[in-house]
Amino acid sequence: MATADEIIAARGELTREQLIPLLQEIQEAEGFVSQAAMSRLAEALRTPVSRVYGVATFYNQFRFAPLGEHVIQVCRGTACHVKESLALAQHLKRRLKLRDDGSSADGRFTIISVACLGACSIAPVIKLDGEFYGHLTVERLDALLDEVEAGAEAAA
Repeated sequence: MATADEIIAARGELTREQLIPLLQEIQEAEGFVSQAAMSRLAEALRTPVSRVYGVATFYNQFRFAPLGEHVIQVCRGTACHVKESLALAQHLKRRLKLRDDGSSADGRFTIISVACLGACSIAPVIKLDGEFYGHLTVERLDALLDEVEAGAEAAA
């Protein structure tokens, strides 16, 4: 995978119109957009870091910390909201002791709230490492997390 420096260097002459595609490419390569990458990008574009940061933070597609080992997307769409997905999200935050960036301190989990996962018929639903789990309750969610944690212990 290319680094931010390599991505920037490969483009040659840069224009400010390339900011979003460059941020996307850096995130694709590195998994997130670091402060250092934003600084290097600002320098290459001859624009203030605050402009790069402002653009990056405006769009929710950009992450500023690495994703955890396990990624859980919590659906917050209408059907899931009505079926108490907020309680699931709050439980995940407490159980996994999430930091402000949505990741657990041990780096094992990242929780992302999404507008809709498109699985309304099985609301409330989460997507854990690419797999859908529906008709969830806090108890079923705990059982699922227990399985994930047990699997990690068995692999160690």
